[in-house]
Amino acid sequence: MGVRDFLKEYFNGFWDYETPKMMVIKNRPLGVIYRAVQFLVITYFIWYVFISQKAYQESETHPESSVYTLIKGKAVHGDDVLDNVEYAHPPEGVDVISTILRREFTYDQRQGTCPEHFNVDNANCTTDSDCFPGLPNFDSHGIRTGRCVQYHNYTFKTCEIKAWCPLEDYAVVREPPLVEAINFTVFIRNSIHFPKFKVNVESPPGMKTKKYLKRCHYHEENAPYCPNFRLGYIANQARENFTELCRTGGVIGIFINWDCNLDLDPSHCKPTYTFRRLDLRKDLADSGYYYRFAKYYDKNGVESRTLIKAYGIRLDIIVHGQAGKFSVIPTIISTVTALTSVGICSIICDWIMLTFIDKNEVYSERKFDEVTKEPTDTIRTELSFISSYGSNHSDLSDGVPL
Repeated sequence: MGVRDFLKEYFNGFWDYETPKMMVIKNRPLGVIYRAVQFLVITYFIWYVFISQKAYQESETHPESSVYTLIKGKAVHGDDVLDNVEYAHPPEGVDVISTILRREFTYDQRQGTCPEHFNVDNANCTTDSDCFPGLPNFDSHGIRTGRCVQYHNYTFKTCEIKAWCPLEDYAVVREPPLVEAINFTVFIRNSIHFPKFKVNVESPPGMKTKKYLKRCHYHEENAPYCPNFRLGYIANQARENFTELCRTGGVIGIFINWDCNLDLDPSHCKPTYTFRRLDLRKDLADSGYYYRFAKYYDKNGVESRTLIKAYGIRLDIIVHGQAGKFSVIPTIISTVTALTSVGICSIICDWIMLTFIDKNEVYSERKFDEVTKEPTDTIRTELSFISSYGSNHSDLSDGVPL
């Protein structure tokens, strides 16, 4: 066959019309498979698509959110009584707030010269020629003067630097951890807005009394709508040891998830909370959470400062939300998809029938007919029944056993 004949046959075949032919095949195993596949498809759409995924609803997954946080609690630390102004930064926060659990102090630092710490690379020296003036690397605490000096009361020498002296690594004073912080509470107020549906909801709900909000503490089962969270409970839910957090600090995420069915009253829309540590694990050298700040003052006419290195817990409040409401269009689309998917059952059974059952092409001869021209005589329409029971079907297969 030449290319011309092939193209001609393809062109003529392109305009052929195919229509399904109805056959009733009385084959019990094939019928069981057909009904079983139908049951699975219908169950999938009813239970998962419509009930679980609520495919009949129009949804919104990018709400607008506002978070207000406040850490509350008092602690006795040595001779001092600490309140939230001392240990909370900022005292009233938004979606990020931290609390100090342990501090390290370097007192009476002044601008001047002092020996570089011996742990800094290339800080050790024997003569001035070993110390080049300027900033040698990012680990240095200051600017080198070019002199090699004795390291305080030790016998070895290091390069001299110009910096805030004495250095933190040499003169630091470590404070015991604030273990009472385990009972501090974090108040979280969250408002969320779904612009598509013009619905606003908030937590805690307005029906809660002030007396209840002051005394309650969040618990997943006993008090799921209380906005007060104990730091100890947060650490426990994040699977962290609070004593270890006091030593190294850490970043914990509080995930607030809103899943609202707006077919019901908005008052039924309640948040759920999960907790997870976000920073690197505690077994790594650079894990934990800490920051430095200084308190400046004048001492004998010289500007001085106290450097404070604070370890603590940083809480990141992360809000997710979605809402759904009944809509005609997604309902129609999902229903049509479900009805169309039922047709998969016939395709699967046809494949099983023609591949595994129709060994002698009895079914295929009945299923596929080719009409080349319009008939002149009236064709009697009948519904054919093919049964697999019995060993021979001479009326369909000319005596060939199935």
